[in-house]
Amino acid sequence: MFVDQSRVMESLSGIPTQGTEKPQQGNLCLMKLTSGPEFHQSLTVTGVYGCVHISCVTSDRVWVSDDANNLMLTDTTGVPLHRVKNSCSGRGLHTVNSDSELIYIDRNYNINKLSKDMKTTTTFIERTDYTWVPWCMYCSPSTGDLLVGMRYIYTDAGKVTGYNQSGQLTQTIQHDNTGRGLYKEPNYITENNNGDVVVSYRRAVVVTERGGRRRFSYTGHPSGSRLEPFGICTDALSHILVCDGITKTVQMLDKDGQFLSHLLTQSQEMGRPWSLRYDVSTHRLWVGSGYNNNVCVYRYITRQDALTEYNEIRQEFDQNYTVYTLFGLKVYCTISQSPLGDGDLRF
Repeated sequence: MFVDQSRVMESLSGIPTQGTEKPQQGNLCLMKLTSGPEFHQSLTVTGVYGCVHISCVTSDRVWVSDDANNLMLTDTTGVPLHRVKNSCSGRGLHTVNSDSELIYIDRNYNINKLSKDMKTTTTFIERTDYTWVPWCMYCSPSTGDLLVGMRYIYTDAGKVTGYNQSGQLTQTIQHDNTGRGLYKEPNYITENNNGDVVVSYRRAVVVTERGGRRRFSYTGHPSGSRLEPFGICTDALSHILVCDGITKTVQMLDKDGQFLSHLLTQSQEMGRPWSLRYDVSTHRLWVGSGYNNNVCVYRYITRQDALTEYNEIRQEFDQNYTVYTLFGLKVYCTISQSPLGDGDLRF
C-alpha cells in the first residue's frame, strides 16, 4: 500500500512544531475542496430585476444590485432591509469595508460611503476628472485600500486607481511594460490573497501584481475559445472564480490563471450565473442570476481542525512508512514484500 507522499508532506508542513507556535494563533484549520459544490440555499431578492453584483456584509446579510439603479440590502430570506436610492447603473458598483460600511458609486459618479447603521451618507471620493467615470470597485480586506476600475468616456480604455482609507489616490494601473493598455471598460474588480489585482472586462480577465505589473490574461478554456466574463471573486485557497456568459458557467482558475474546472453550470434555480461573492467567514459562495432576482448559495471548500488532520495523517504515515537515517539524513521509505520474500525499499 502506498501513501500519497505529497499529501503527507503538505499536511505535515502546515503543523507548527514545538517552539514555533505563534502566540494567540488559535485553532489552525486546513482548507480543502469538497468533492463538488454543495447547494446550501436559494433566495429571491425583492426590489431588483437581476442580481448583477453582490457584496457581503455578514454571513446572513448582503447588498444586491441590478443594472437599473436598484441597490438593496437583504437577508437570507430575500426580504429588503434597506434601499439606496441614488446609485448608478453600473456592474460592480459597490463594496463593503471592514467596518461594514457600504461604498458605492452614485448617479453623479461620486463614490459615497453609507454608515453601518445606514443613517449617514458621505461623499468619500468626489469626481473631479470628467473624462473618466468609476465603473467598479473593491475594498481590500488586507489593507483597507479601495481599488476602483475606471472607464474613459471617449473610448473603451480603462484603468485601475487605488485609494487609501482617507480617500487619497495612491496608485494607477493602466499600461503593461510595453505601454499597451491593460483594460477595456473594466466591469468587475477584486483582489486575491497574494495581493494580485483581478479585473474582468468584455473579453478577458486580467491579473496584475499589487504594484501593477501584468501577470496574465485569461481568455477562456480551452485556449483560443471565447470568454464573456461577468462577476469575479477569489476564495480562501486563492482560486479565481469567473462567471462566463458564453458557457453559462462559473469557471475556477488557480492563482496563476490555469483553468481547473467548471465549478457551477446553469440551473433552474440559479439561471444564468452573473455575480459572485465568496464569504470568508462561512466559506460559502453567493451566486446571483443576471436574468432573474434569484441568488443561490453553495459551499465547495471545507475546513478541518489541524490537530485532527495531523493525527489522521500521522497514523497513516506510521502504518506505511519506515524512517531510516542515512549519512545523518532522515529518509522516509515504504516497505513492501518482494517476490523473494525480502524487504524491498521503495523511495
